[in-house]
Amino acid sequence: MSNQNASPSVLFVCTGNICRSPTAQALMVHKAAARKLRVTVDSAAVSGEERGNPPDRRALAELRRRGVSMPPHWARLVEPADFERFDLVLGMTASHVDRLRRLAPAQAAKVDLLMRYADGHDAIDVPDPWLGGELDFIEAFDLIEAGVDGLLRHWSMAEASSLAGG
Repeated sequence: MSNQNASPSVLFVCTGNICRSPTAQALMVHKAAARKLRVTVDSAAVSGEERGNPPDRRALAELRRRGVSMPPHWARLVEPADFERFDLVLGMTASHVDRLRRLAPAQAAKVDLLMRYADGHDAIDVPDPWLGGELDFIEAFDLIEAGVDGLLRHWSMAEASSLAGG
C-alpha cells in the first residue's frame, strides 16, 4: 500500500473489460465488504474493442449464481492516470502484464499477474472465457476468486506486519 493510512487500491485488467476484470472487481468489492476492509477497486481493458459495453451476460450470470453483485460497469481502456491512482495493476494474463508494462514502464513495479496471489494454483493466466461456454466462465470465476482471496490475504499480512513495526 502506498501509505499506512490509505486504503489499498487495485485495478484489474483484461482484454475487453467485459468478463474477467469486471468479475475480479465485483469479487474484490464483495469480499472486502464482508471483511469490513476499505479498498479502491476498478477494472479496465488493454483493447478498446468493447469500450462502453456492459459486462458479458454470462459473467453476470456466474456472479449472480455465486451471490455476488456487479457494481455499475461499462468497459473502459487503461489510462495513464491509472498507474498513479492504483497501488497495484493486475493483469489476467502474462500478455496483459507485458502490454501494461509497455504502457507505463516507469510504473512497471506496480504491474503484476493476478494469479501470482493465488495459493495452490499452478495457473499463470486466467483463460478468456468469452469464446467458451458456461464451464469456461465457472473456471475463470474460480481462478479469479483464488487470486482475489490471495490478494486479500497479502494485504492482511502487510497490514499486520506494519502494525507490528516490521
